[in-house]
Amino acid sequence: MTHLAAIFGPAGLAVTAWERDFFREADPFGFILFARNIDNPDQLRRLTGDLRAAVGRDAPVLIDQEGGRVQRMRAPHWRDYPPALDQMARARDPLRAQYLRYVLIAHELRAVGIDVNCAPLADIAEDATHPFLQNRLYGYDVPTVVAAARACADGLLAGGVLPVLKHIPGHGRARADSHLSLPRVTASVDDLAAHDFAPFTALHDLPMGMTAHIVFEALDADNPATTSPVMMQVIRDQIGFDGLLMTDDLSMQALAGSMADRARAAIAAGCDLVLHCNGDADEMGQVAQSTGPMSAAAVTRAHRALSLRKTPGPIDIAALEAEFDALLA
Repeated sequence: MTHLAAIFGPAGLAVTAWERDFFREADPFGFILFARNIDNPDQLRRLTGDLRAAVGRDAPVLIDQEGGRVQRMRAPHWRDYPPALDQMARARDPLRAQYLRYVLIAHELRAVGIDVNCAPLADIAEDATHPFLQNRLYGYDVPTVVAAARACADGLLAGGVLPVLKHIPGHGRARADSHLSLPRVTASVDDLAAHDFAPFTALHDLPMGMTAHIVFEALDADNPATTSPVMMQVIRDQIGFDGLLMTDDLSMQALAGSMADRARAAIAAGCDLVLHCNGDADEMGQVAQSTGPMSAAAVTRAHRALSLRKTPGPIDIAALEAEFDALLA
């Protein structure tokens, strides 16, 4: 398994002729879907099937289906969920509710051919965390965040969907939206290790992860974690994460340079895969030309992660939904 070290997002509701030919030639590791790609269950099943047919294999298909504001599949075809931080405060048994939430989400994802979900989030919320992120998080302290993130990952795996731990090594201190600008964090190395990095250390065994486009000035004042060899060493050696590591979206404005420059810098820093999400054909071409095949280490991590994609046993979804609703009543 040596594929292009990239994950691409198609542009619309169906695979175009150009995309089919491009994906066949480029052979990206996998695909990621957004609201623009989703209309109804039948359409979505066709899309995921056509994406896999384009590369001729059971490629992973990813989505950000956190629930709350970041939820690509919505009513009336799929269940809507409250923001995670609100649910954690509201539920009578927060960890059981978190687990059930993600078993139910996994069931909906598998039914339409999606087998990787970009969750859990192990960033720690603060009063000043940027609003784009704050209510997506699980708590304000390390033990709460670790327990809730583990419940999320366990729920997804129980439902046959791979979790992606994000945003390594921690986005909670950021005061800017990395979709729009580059956040900078000034905390000391000791504070980062004890607080921001600690949940990721506790969850380092999860199979897949996603980087944060954030500068940690105490460690590398010049480069965001995604393109920083120093931060990649922190993630691999200090935090101990040896899962398959992808970038956050290369299209986000926190990163500088051309799409080709961004892709090359992320791979050179130590990311296993680059994630390009906006479906722009020219940009995908740049990424394909500049990224190259997955490294041997990335292939090993990918094999290990994908081996966890298992068909779940029978699940009484109606009973789990009733229990979940009761916990939030």
